[in-house]
Amino acid sequence: MKALFKLIGLGLLAGLALQLFFVARIAVMAVVDPESTAFQRSEAYLVTRNTGSLKWRQQWVPYASLPDSIKRAVIASEDASFAEHDGVDMEALEKAWDKNAKAEQRAAQSANRLAPAKAAAAPPKPVKIVGGSTITQQLAKNLFLSGERTLLRKGQELVLTLLLEALLSKERILEIYLNSVEWGEGIFGAEAAAQHYYRKPAAKLSAYESARLAVMLPRPKYFETRPGSGYLASRAGTIVSRMGGVELP
Repeated sequence: MKALFKLIGLGLLAGLALQLFFVARIAVMAVVDPESTAFQRSEAYLVTRNTGSLKWRQQWVPYASLPDSIKRAVIASEDASFAEHDGVDMEALEKAWDKNAKAEQRAAQSANRLAPAKAAAAPPKPVKIVGGSTITQQLAKNLFLSGERTLLRKGQELVLTLLLEALLSKERILEIYLNSVEWGEGIFGAEAAAQHYYRKPAAKLSAYESARLAVMLPRPKYFETRPGSGYLASRAGTIVSRMGGVELP
């Protein structure tokens, strides 16, 4: 029994040490730009392993030099209440939860309509899960965590999200996000994305160009290979119409 309590104590101390490490890392980010994120390092490894080479495009641009158009477009597309919430948007999470539940219900009803033999032969298609993550949550995951979807990892993401909001300003959170988020294979940050897709610096992006880049964010590699996507064009138009109402931090 003593050994068990000792093991539990060591586990708690290790967990506390890890959180203190995260606190220190985030505090440093208030003044020092991160060289890379956990997601970037993972992507670099996978691409190098699969192709034998890696083309890495990233150029850091300070917050003040990033155009308002890309800030507004990303907020309008990814996290409309970014300037108001404390890292977690409960309303967006509730909407995502309801949407996922309805999608699962429709999938179950569709499966029940199939004949038993057909249902056994063709397993149901997986339901696409809608997230509801804020920009701060996405940054927390990209900076420090793996792609695992476990309860423990989700809990750690929440802790990191609250730490980011407590230790960094909204401007700094958005600056790190816009300079490190993936916009295609080996393409990270708004400046690299602008140069890759439009052959111009991010500062010269139009509202529509910024909106198209913002719409790419949930599936950048998918849209990188489909520049003529009708959804991309249509959704970008919707984002442009919302950009004027976005509150910047």
